[in-house]
Amino acid sequence: MNLVTLLPFIVLIGAMFLMTRSAKKKQQAAAQMRDHMSPGTGVRTIGGMYATVKEIGEDTVTLEVAPGVHAIYAKNSIGAVLDDAEYNRIVHGISDDLTIDTPAVPDDASSLTLDKDADKDADSADEAGTEAPKLDLGKKDEPKDGEPKGDEPKDGKGDGEAGAK
Repeated sequence: MNLVTLLPFIVLIGAMFLMTRSAKKKQQAAAQMRDHMSPGTGVRTIGGMYATVKEIGEDTVTLEVAPGVHAIYAKNSIGAVLDDAEYNRIVHGISDDLTIDTPAVPDDASSLTLDKDADKDADSADEAGTEAPKLDLGKKDEPKDGEPKGDEPKDGKGDGEAGAK
């Protein structure tokens, strides 16, 4: 046989070997993680429920899902074993990090809306007795007699009326 004809079979067998090897490593890591469980450890099930381990059997584990509420699960249903800090942060909202990265919010919004130079100019204009020019807020002039107002159609017919376009 020619080497070129055997090459696809060799590549296929190599790919299968690599896939089974990585799956076997993942299974071993999951089994090792489950072996590190002990009573009092926080866990997350594969369904996303957080609980505390109470008892560990041969193939099952008893979890306390709420104070006084115990449920029996298969060991394979444990998705992750959490360390105490992460479990307390997720379940109880307790954080060990006391630093706050968020900026302080001022009590009033005046410091957020006007800059200091504009505020000084307004104060000096008030002292001099002159008024600052008023801002145009986009108010439109009233329409003339022949023109329709605002959103009214030109022909006077609204939506849903007979003959409306």
